[in-house]
Amino acid sequence: MDNTLQAACDAIVERFSAEQSASRQQITLKLQPQNIVSACRTLRDEFDFEVLAGETAVDYWPQMAPRFHVIYLLLSLKQHARLTLRVPVEGSNPSLPSIEGVYPNANWHEREIWDMFGINFEGHPDMRRILMPNDWEGHPLRKDYPLGYEEVQYSFNFDEIDVRKPYAKG
Repeated sequence: MDNTLQAACDAIVERFSAEQSASRQQITLKLQPQNIVSACRTLRDEFDFEVLAGETAVDYWPQMAPRFHVIYLLLSLKQHARLTLRVPVEGSNPSLPSIEGVYPNANWHEREIWDMFGINFEGHPDMRRILMPNDWEGHPLRKDYPLGYEEVQYSFNFDEIDVRKPYAKG
């Protein structure tokens, strides 16, 4: 691991009680929700992690404590380094602070996470749907979201499925 990346990880572990892990040369720091904004600001200002390359979430349902992890992918162009931050979020009323004030491009990422997973970002200036229609109910990427589907037609159920399609000739 690069000395600069190691120094950044050591600082975040020491200052914010983060848990460090590594897999396939990718370093991950697990932080508590109340520390995410300060840790991001520290990484940007002191260690040149100037780019939020991505932000997403994972749903571990039926596990509820924590149910979600919000994942931040940070990039230092100057140091040629990548760092992943993970923040566990409880399942009932999921919420954590917005990092939009540190990385402005987090705005749309956080809106997408709210839209798809229902995780609220406190302090976000415009928390509204970005992918789904405004009147949509629920959050489609949650594992407990009810799925609707059409049954696939096979030879064994050929007579049970209505095959009339608007584009069919005939």
